[in-house]
Amino acid sequence: MTTLSNRPNTALLVVDVQNGVVDEAHERDSVVANIGALVGRARREGVPVVWVQHSDEELVRGSEEWRIVGELDREDSEPLVEKSYGDSFEDTDLEQVLAERGVGRLVVAGAETDACIRSTLHGALVRGYDATLVGDAHTTGDKSEWGAPAPEQVIAHTNLYWRYQVAPGRKGGTVKTEDVDFRG
Repeated sequence: MTTLSNRPNTALLVVDVQNGVVDEAHERDSVVANIGALVGRARREGVPVVWVQHSDEELVRGSEEWRIVGELDREDSEPLVEKSYGDSFEDTDLEQVLAERGVGRLVVAGAETDACIRSTLHGALVRGYDATLVGDAHTTGDKSEWGAPAPEQVIAHTNLYWRYQVAPGRKGGTVKTEDVDFRG
């Protein structure tokens, strides 16, 4: 359904699954395990896996906090997009990486739900991509002391509202890890 012509392919987009981002995140271990399962499936099915890695004053490039978690292993052939803003498309080469692979549909997993995941999903949709959120493969930390809802509520709400996202010629959607279909 994507509005991007000649872009029939799907990619798995793994956003900011870095030590300093997910170490204290809600259900960290199960979310990382689900992402690992998705990466393995994508590789077996020949679906591109694109990694996104954030850096800023708190996630200093090269630091332990900045590194992708030890349970996940990016292959050298898989693109790594470095970013400094919430939206993975903003001021990065993500669009070029996806265009080179004929990608018009994204399956999105990672962190943080209420920041980079939401920004990237919306960024994808407005740029013409279909964007499916894997509902049990994204997470966030507890920001309730600053007035935010509890992490499980943030995740549930994001899963609910993204399930029904549509735009002319494009669609969102939310699925569980076990229900991801990289072909359609």
